[in-house]
Amino acid sequence: MATEKQDYYDILGVSKNSSPEEIKRAYRNLARRYHPDVNKAPDAESRFKEINEAYEVLSDDSKRRTYDRFGHAGVSGDGGAAGFGPGFGGLGDIFDVFFGMGGARPQSGFSAERGDDMRLDLDLTFEEAALGTTKTIHFTRQSACDICQGTGAKPGTHIDACPTCRGTGYVRHSQNTILGSFTTTTPCSRCRGQGQVIGSPCQKCQGSGRTRMNEKREIQIPAGVDHGSRIRLPGDGDAGLRGGEPGDLYVVLIVKPHEHFERRGNDIYLEMPVSFARAALGGAVEVPTLYGIETINLPEGTQNGASFRLRDKGVPDLNGHGRGDQFVVVRIAVPTKLTADQKFLLRQFANSLGEELENGERGIWNRLFHNEKN
Repeated sequence: MATEKQDYYDILGVSKNSSPEEIKRAYRNLARRYHPDVNKAPDAESRFKEINEAYEVLSDDSKRRTYDRFGHAGVSGDGGAAGFGPGFGGLGDIFDVFFGMGGARPQSGFSAERGDDMRLDLDLTFEEAALGTTKTIHFTRQSACDICQGTGAKPGTHIDACPTCRGTGYVRHSQNTILGSFTTTTPCSRCRGQGQVIGSPCQKCQGSGRTRMNEKREIQIPAGVDHGSRIRLPGDGDAGLRGGEPGDLYVVLIVKPHEHFERRGNDIYLEMPVSFARAALGGAVEVPTLYGIETINLPEGTQNGASFRLRDKGVPDLNGHGRGDQFVVVRIAVPTKLTADQKFLLRQFANSLGEELENGERGIWNRLFHNEKN
């Protein structure tokens, strides 16, 4: 029967709310204590591997979030290789623990390197985001040099292996300490870890293999996107190094607020000004929507704040599940300027309701009090 793996937080002796600095500090203390060259206990090496496995996951924000959600099953492909081999997590921190210096993982100097991902912010109107549109974007990225085809070398010349590191991209240094002899690995200073030297660099890209190019793309904005939505354009990021794949371009959508519409999920809310006379008498009112003008019928005596639903007049669902609704909220508009005739008519109307406007609000309170007593 397999033994259940110990919780990574328990291994490092930290809580789930610990900061990255606290996790790193705990790791360093345990690494000093259980390093096999320092601790000769039979279980020191296995304990040391557990510590590194835990730190490899908890020191990485993405892996830590996955572990917090799914436990060991979510990171079984990440933490299981921790130890002294190529998958050894936190190797740079180990060297920092004992020598105050970083160490580099051995790697092939000629290995391809993927290009960087890029981000581009794109402004959209409320209508463009809701209904979809086509946009042309302009951006600048690192593209493979068209002269040397990304090699960095002048056409017709050769790229040689670095004589210092013999093409590995790294060099080893041995150091004797009171704790024993240690070997560290650092990037080769001559080839800067690439494992190769270019005798005759390409004149256009100066040996980098990449040049900055202005690009233009036409992209389709699907109906229903919202503020902060991202559209991924594979391969439109920076070109890779040494034949590596290019990165991706992420277009982040910035939706401008609408003057009248407010989006809540896939529903749209509109505050509709209505005159006192129309609200009291009722009748047809025209309402703007994303799809044109609609008419709603107000009942007599419509109150301020009353809401009316227009079905399927909201934002389309990105997953194709229909459209939201539009809600029209009535706001009774009170006129700010009245003519003498209008004021006279309003007073007559108030008097017909038993309101004595000349005496303030006393008439209203008297009627309310009188109704309650009766």
